[in-house]
Amino acid sequence: MKAFELEYAAWLQQENMPEDLRAQLNAIENDATEQELRFGQIIAFGTAGMRGLMGAGINRMNVYTVRRAARGLGSWLNSTDLPKRCAIAYDSRHNSQLFAEVCAAALAQMNIHVFLYHRLAPTPMLSYAVRELGCGCGIVISASHNDGRYNGMKCYGPDGCQMTDEPAAIVFDAIQKTPIFGEELMPLQDALDSGLVNYISEDVWQSYYRTVLAERVGADAEALKNLKVLYTPLNGTGNIPVRAIFDVLGVSAQVVKEQEEPDGDFTTCPYPNPETDEALAVAFKTAENTDVDIIVGTDPDADRIAVAARTPDGWRKFSGNELGCLLLDFILSRKTVADGEIVRSIVSSPLADKIAANYGVRVVSVLTGFKYIGGEILRLEEKGEQDKFIFGFEESCGYLKGTYARDKDAVVAAMLVAEMAATCKAEGRTLAQQMDLIYDTYGYYRAGVISVEMAGLEGPGKIAAFVDGLRNDPADSLCGAKIVSTVDYRSGECVDRVSGEKGETGLPSSNVYELNLSDGAKIIVRPSGTEPKLKIYFSAVAATEEASLARLDELKAEMSGRLDAMK
Repeated sequence: MKAFELEYAAWLQQENMPEDLRAQLNAIENDATEQELRFGQIIAFGTAGMRGLMGAGINRMNVYTVRRAARGLGSWLNSTDLPKRCAIAYDSRHNSQLFAEVCAAALAQMNIHVFLYHRLAPTPMLSYAVRELGCGCGIVISASHNDGRYNGMKCYGPDGCQMTDEPAAIVFDAIQKTPIFGEELMPLQDALDSGLVNYISEDVWQSYYRTVLAERVGADAEALKNLKVLYTPLNGTGNIPVRAIFDVLGVSAQVVKEQEEPDGDFTTCPYPNPETDEALAVAFKTAENTDVDIIVGTDPDADRIAVAARTPDGWRKFSGNELGCLLLDFILSRKTVADGEIVRSIVSSPLADKIAANYGVRVVSVLTGFKYIGGEILRLEEKGEQDKFIFGFEESCGYLKGTYARDKDAVVAAMLVAEMAATCKAEGRTLAQQMDLIYDTYGYYRAGVISVEMAGLEGPGKIAAFVDGLRNDPADSLCGAKIVSTVDYRSGECVDRVSGEKGETGLPSSNVYELNLSDGAKIIVRPSGTEPKLKIYFSAVAATEEASLARLDELKAEMSGRLDAMK
């Protein structure tokens, strides 16, 4: 028998299997392809933790794989000098609370003190709790913006950042050495009775709110009262905290009723990703009969945000880059920090660099993944210079002001958006007009992304082959422009193709490749860190919006053609 067949047979023989998992096992009895997909490899664990479809199998999210991952995390924590304490939060997805409780019991069984949120809590609140409660690690059960079939387990270090490569590799090694079934799990009630698991108190919630509110930039109270917001939590965790912050600000905020309560199926928005227009589709419909200035939406674990502004022609939804640049300009226009810095991911818009330069602020570029922004905050903190951190953002709608958390926070972003929109309204402008003003000042930087899913056992190889194909292409031009420089983030080498000079990125190794063209355009390709996807990022700049968009289309067409040829 093949390895996956042996694994499948072992699951069939397991007693006390949950009925839903047992039914799935029986349903694929004669389906070797599905058996291999579920049992052909262990679900991967990396710096973003693990994420995947829920269901039976070692390559799926279920009580057994989650328990094993928690035990692997516990083995790592117990091998360190870090506090033997872990904070755990969970979102509104199916099985999220169950998986969180499985993690809590598994860690308690290893004599690790667990602090468990007793109700839905956003990812940034977990990052905050890790530091606030002096924990050695943290866990969030969430698949972020994925559809309802998915769940995930994000793991955090003692600094509140998602795990970096070294500890993640140690955890994965421990997971692989841990039996999938093994010792029976301690009942959660026993762990609670023993004091090894405690529910996180209301004091921590209120402390988080006070800390977020301390990051206000400053908007006139009357202006805030005059702002009208339509808010959707997309059936996730943002409903209570975001509205609590709006209440303190005095903002008039209505909620999209269909998306107010938790719904693991995300019935009205199957793919609740703030980057997509679909995320605000129901909100746009609601706004047709509602007098509001802006629409705000937060994804299911409330670490990312979507924003749209009313215009004479309807609604204008901002891209992640646009909102990041709007917030950056608003924050810097109110207060600059001597020798301060903003931090952005390498795939985020160069427009941010232009804005920062105008205010005399330094820009630090980091690899994709908010843990690298958190890592830069930690670097400053270790030198006693954390006050120099002004703002961090990713093009994928993730933002952070302040050092209280080390992950993106849609709650603080919603507060800043309200302040910004209220200020603009009081000054006679909409957010859309403010964005156009920024473009008129610095140039029309437009960005786009192609995301291609390559699922199955062959997916990772295809993704790697595409990146290598671009890396090894000897061409000296692309889409009618010279390739003036390349950056290979895997080798850490930067090459100026005009002068021949070489340099180093100074960043950790990552399988990412960047092409910079003579007209200011940029293409970056990288595999997703959480899903079987290839992502291609584009940036173009021109004197007009039309020219910038046209150039963007040319770049996308070129890369789409290469993808088609690969298939």
